[in-house]
Amino acid sequence: METLFSILDFAAKALVVFITFAGCMMLIAGRMRRPSHEDPTIRIRDVSARWRDMREGVRIGLLPVAEQKAARKLAEAERKKGIAPHKRLFVLDFKGDVLASAVEDLREEVTAIAGIAKPDDEVVLRLESPGGAVHSYGLAASQLGRLRTRGVRLTIAVDRVAASGGYMMACVANHVVAAPFAIIGSIGVVAPVPNLHRALEKLGIDYEDVTAGKYKRTTSLLGPNTAEGKAKLKDQLEETHTLFKDFVKEMRPSLDIEAVATGEYWYGTKALSLGLVDRLVTSDDYLLEGAERARVLEVSCERRRSPRERILSLASALMNWV
Repeated sequence: METLFSILDFAAKALVVFITFAGCMMLIAGRMRRPSHEDPTIRIRDVSARWRDMREGVRIGLLPVAEQKAARKLAEAERKKGIAPHKRLFVLDFKGDVLASAVEDLREEVTAIAGIAKPDDEVVLRLESPGGAVHSYGLAASQLGRLRTRGVRLTIAVDRVAASGGYMMACVANHVVAAPFAIIGSIGVVAPVPNLHRALEKLGIDYEDVTAGKYKRTTSLLGPNTAEGKAKLKDQLEETHTLFKDFVKEMRPSLDIEAVATGEYWYGTKALSLGLVDRLVTSDDYLLEGAERARVLEVSCERRRSPRERILSLASALMNWV
């Protein structure tokens, strides 16, 4: 009888675990299917005020204890009667993954700024991206182009990397600054084409791509690849490369485009001599300089992330770590 009770107890616990697991999976699946109806929120933070308070805190902290109270009162009085700079410097951040998924936030941030920007305002985008899908980065570059079209001065600051699609975005700016060891360039196009056809043949597995349209699929992952198909893919890549080069040349007419559009990348110092960037300086120093003449305002879009976006963000972080 004791053995029977043990078996029933185990079965009951197993059933509870199964029901709990099934319920969690159904909840997750439901949330993945359910569209988010929450509108994104634009947040603005006055960075120049934070920097000022930080400097004042350090300066006062270095004074003798007996003088600190009076110094705080004086600083508070100066702050109250101080007049904020008329100019504004809006700061955006863009960290790019393969699909440039941050473009959804960027379009909201650009729309918000485009509606209030004045002729003497400036937008600084801190950009970090090794590139990715052409159509995704083309859209990201077009979003930045909306600012230039409206006459808003745009500066791109690159501390680590703006390569391939990342540079497609960077070249839209009126002014590009980079840290000395930032990776810049890679104006080229690549399409990895792995093929498992021979491995399938050894296993006795047949695979065919059935298409309508001569060039519906030029190369295949599992089927045989023909010389004609590979030649067509090469032509398509060359066409895309030409569009890329023409776009960069239009944005930065002084560039020797044939010299820099080889698919190579360069560190900031060399990129400066080639004309890919305009100045060597970190984003931190550039913004500190800007704070002397303008209010520095960080602008960010906050919204609920979809499961797909969270997965892409995690994958991008892992790839950057590796």
